[in-house]
Amino acid sequence: MPLGGLQHFTIEPQDLEKTKEFYCDVLGLENGDRPPLDFPGYWLYSGGQATVHLMGTRKPRDGIVVRGTEKKYEDTGRLDHIAFAATDVEGVRKRLQSKNVTFREQIVPRTGDTQIFLYDPDGVGVELNFPKS
Repeated sequence: MPLGGLQHFTIEPQDLEKTKEFYCDVLGLENGDRPPLDFPGYWLYSGGQATVHLMGTRKPRDGIVVRGTEKKYEDTGRLDHIAFAATDVEGVRKRLQSKNVTFREQIVPRTGDTQIFLYDPDGVGVELNFPKS
């Protein structure tokens, strides 16, 4: 059973609106079409794909574990970070600085690609990968 490409990842943020603003306003994802599910949330698109799903509070029911959003997680457990392919490293650098987002940057040995690392409002690590120009 070979797997295809990663379709999306889902976050249950502590603050749904703040997290949506981060992924849209800071990272440039687009808030897009989402089925009429019975709980609040957003589907955020990158390159036409609903890459990031944000889930608001859900009601418990069979097969659904509701973790709740009252706890601010100190880390992302075994998940270290998620990564996006990106372009315009200088533009992204300026955008992050203008929004006072803390990030670190490094050059990948041998390839010369640039990587930018930052955290979303819930501490989920985000990696942005820029090919060597």
